[in-house]
Amino acid sequence: MLNRLSRPFRPNAKRVSVLRLQGVISGAGGRAGLSHSSFAPLIERVFRKGKPDAVALAINSPGGSPVQSALIGAQIRRLADELSRPVHAFVEDVAASGGYWLAAAADDIWVDESSITGSIGVISASFGFPELLARYGVERRVHTAGEDKSMLDPFRPERAEDVERLKALQAQIHEHFIAHVKDRRGSKLSTDRDLFTGEIFVGKRAVEVGLVDGVAHMVPKLQELYGEKVRLSYVGQRRPLLQRLVPGILGDALQSVEDRSAWARFGL
Repeated sequence: MLNRLSRPFRPNAKRVSVLRLQGVISGAGGRAGLSHSSFAPLIERVFRKGKPDAVALAINSPGGSPVQSALIGAQIRRLADELSRPVHAFVEDVAASGGYWLAAAADDIWVDESSITGSIGVISASFGFPELLARYGVERRVHTAGEDKSMLDPFRPERAEDVERLKALQAQIHEHFIAHVKDRRGSKLSTDRDLFTGEIFVGKRAVEVGLVDGVAHMVPKLQELYGEKVRLSYVGQRRPLLQRLVPGILGDALQSVEDRSAWARFGL
């Protein structure tokens, strides 16, 4: 007699490992963020543990660090090619900017009708306070070896040459992003318009321009691809006990403000 608590044996069932990639992408990590150093062991595990037939990525990220996005995406592709594992990305609320970089690392991308994708561009935002210092009689003292060491100092008037230099750096990163998307999406991309202006696309519109492959949710799509009896194995990240017990650490609080602004750009 089968134990009611046991799982039925399915000798012919395909198995798909699922990894959730959620949060702002940052080298600083954080309680709810994505960084390569914190996710590298999970990525290894999702591809290797139990020799799955495929890997699914559940993505919900407004983006962040281009370097961390590239490192995570590169590891996914390396293992997918090395182990011949198909990779399927499923976008939840948003996979924009660096979040879309991660999605593009998959072999195909599936979205909800209201999922936001795209934002293929580079952004840098800050504040300037030179007049505030002058108003309160505060003198800013900065001494450097190298005239460009204090580029874009928020406490002094913005210099045209600093902005020009920043835009040149952004252009290089943007070129890397575009090359990655073209390499991964290839002929699927629409040639009727420029998809690399930073514009965002919702649901079926993203399908029409070739940024994603279709509208579908994870479980039914994987059942369609691997059979009704497909087994999903979830690989997740556990926060250290101290972080779970004491969530109000100042550093995390400040990070959460920055993260909140990243999500807010997409109305989330």
